[in-house]
Amino acid sequence: QVHLVESGGGLVQAGGSLRLSCAASGRPSSNYALGWFRQAPGKEREFVAAISRSLSSTDYADSVKGRFTISRDNAKNTVYLQMNGLNPEDTAVYYCAAKSVSFFGTTRYTRPDEYDYWGQGTQVTVSS
Repeated sequence: QVHLVESGGGLVQAGGSLRLSCAASGRPSSNYALGWFRQAPGKEREFVAAISRSLSSTDYADSVKGRFTISRDNAKNTVYLQMNGLNPEDTAVYYCAAKSVSFFGTTRYTRPDEYDYWGQGTQVTVSS
């Protein structure tokens, strides 16, 4: 089992940047594929970015491609989401998620129901 805690959210002006972190405790994060999702008021939780358990293969939602970067540091049991060029449409609660993966591979997971563990979320607000 793994416990996830996000940090780094806040208020930023359009065009600005934020870096979200998600620290994992319990079972080492190297056993998991990891992802970031977000949920805006009145909307469903949506995929943002994912990174594989091995070789850090990544995948992104079209809406953030070229602006956001997901990365992981297994030595620190942490996954990051670097967000550049933020716009008001990026305003949401951002969640990190972990999926237990028993094999070494480059599979990324983009559906919320594929994940086993979730953090509590961190608010990102982008003002125009």
